[in-house]
Amino acid sequence: MTHALSPSGTLRLVIFDCDGVLIDSEGPSCRLVAQVARDHGIAVSDEEGLKRFAGKALSEVKRELEAETGYDLGDDYVAIMQDRLVDLMRDEARPIDGAASMLAGVQALDLPFRVGSNSSWPEMDVKFARVGFSSLFPRHRVHSARDMMRPKPDPHVFLLAAAEERVDPSHCVVIEDSDTGVQAAHDAGMACILLRADGPSPRQGWLGLRRISHLDELVPILDHVLKEQAI
Repeated sequence: MTHALSPSGTLRLVIFDCDGVLIDSEGPSCRLVAQVARDHGIAVSDEEGLKRFAGKALSEVKRELEAETGYDLGDDYVAIMQDRLVDLMRDEARPIDGAASMLAGVQALDLPFRVGSNSSWPEMDVKFARVGFSSLFPRHRVHSARDMMRPKPDPHVFLLAAAEERVDPSHCVVIEDSDTGVQAAHDAGMACILLRADGPSPRQGWLGLRRISHLDELVPILDHVLKEQAI
């Protein structure tokens, strides 16, 4: 299964997206965004909102809604929505099925891991506290593309995570669930494992892209790669 890595790469760092990979927050978040869209006259259901807004930065959502309605949502839209999301996640964040056991498995492999997310640090703080992951993800190992003002598909958040770990991008694998995250991993020169049970794969495909349907599949893949590179 070496095709989970670049041809010259050695696995030294796992970079997790947060929402949809570790934290089951996409549903509540997208429902909130959809409700705000409806408040501004856009007929989008909660279900459509999940398909449309999942994985997107709030700044991108703002541009989309403004282009569709011709209405200026205001300079404070992102800040207001961010505050509302933090409050929402404090009560509604849940772990993705299998996340806790998967993280224990990655730890057992002695693989370092970090988080690279479009969520803000305050939002991730409350999410990890809510699900009991705070001790696994101290702030210095969590990277917010939102707070860096360079959201995915910009690869900066993944490249920064690798630089902080002092690991070459070709030695990293990103775990993602969104097309924008997959694009960011590709542009960062990293392998990527897409967590997606249903629906199409992203248009962007390359040798280092794999797809799994459940987190239970991840640790065996990583273990196999480590054993192969030890030979």
